[in-house]
Amino acid sequence: MALEATHHASLASKNVLKEGKINHRAVHCGKFSLGKTCPDLIIPVEDLLMKSLLFFLIVLQLAIAPSFAQDHPAITAQPNSVYVGADGKYEAAPDTAVIQFNISVQEDTSQAAYQRASKEVEQVRQVLRTNGIEPKATNLGFLSVQPMYDYRNPKQKVVGYRVTTDVTLKLKDFSKIGPITQQLADANVSETQSLNYTLENIDEAKNKAVEDAYRHARASADTIARTSGRTLGDLSYASVDTFENPRIVGPRMARPMAAMANAAPPPTEEFTPQSVTVTAHVNALFNLK
Repeated sequence: MALEATHHASLASKNVLKEGKINHRAVHCGKFSLGKTCPDLIIPVEDLLMKSLLFFLIVLQLAIAPSFAQDHPAITAQPNSVYVGADGKYEAAPDTAVIQFNISVQEDTSQAAYQRASKEVEQVRQVLRTNGIEPKATNLGFLSVQPMYDYRNPKQKVVGYRVTTDVTLKLKDFSKIGPITQQLADANVSETQSLNYTLENIDEAKNKAVEDAYRHARASADTIARTSGRTLGDLSYASVDTFENPRIVGPRMARPMAAMANAAPPPTEEFTPQSVTVTAHVNALFNLK
């Protein structure tokens, strides 16, 4: 009798789902040898999907709720006080251009890959010297070696080695951006280049944005106090958030076709990037007199 029940149970488990639908004939209740369907176990697939979706939404809501609570700190209401929030910003022309690119080479042996990468790094140094820039001013990452495998082969045989490194160059003289990017492209040391503009002293810009936000917050609180016939008192609490909005130029292909490079005139050296904007948000609690 136990063997018969086990046999029927295995058949039922194999036939419960068929082509995405529940096979009602494979669902049994009571003794397996009865061969009768159980009405309580007949559940449409749509109901199962809806219940799963509802459970997922509840879990997602519980996970997101704490993050929203952090964006707006809870302040206990105090008598004779006013709580305000305001935004501020600071705009300035960028004073620093940041050029970023990576060097990546692949050879049959790690030694050959390392030697080729070192050669391309030296080409970058030569480009910088040609434009009057000390190579030490460039942030050059470590050379990392990574074996490359042929995953189509069951034994995953090593077919080569790749050496990569990242290079970051900061320029104060925007007139050098065009020549440097073109010379790096001609040297074939990188597939792509990225360019963005920023402020060297970004902390000072953030402080000025905070000052602007606080002035707006205090002005709003003072308006509320005067309208209600009160006088604005000292600051009791404040929270600050700052955000930087750098000007980013999309990645540029560093290996243009030779014919296009010869036919087109060199890029202009007169760059007029838009302003860098730093914003701040201040929440402030003031006492009322």
